[in-house]
Amino acid sequence: MKAQLHGRHGVTVAEVDGQDTWQRATLAAALTAGSMSTLAASVDRVERFLLDRFPECVRVERSLTSFEDAGGLG
Repeated sequence: MKAQLHGRHGVTVAEVDGQDTWQRATLAAALTAGSMSTLAASVDRVERFLLDRFPECVRVERSLTSFEDAGGLG
């Protein structure tokens, strides 16, 4: 799934939990964009992609962080 998200949607993905379980994981994805509308459209596409494939077991949570809040350049 991580490779598909990266290849199809350009999403950076990390497995952040569930590494010790079979066929189950918690993934964190990072997306960037030049505008909020572009970012929202990208996130919507990723969410639809996941829900189309795993309609009963996907939960999507969104969190927005500014460049400055993430630490900026220094």
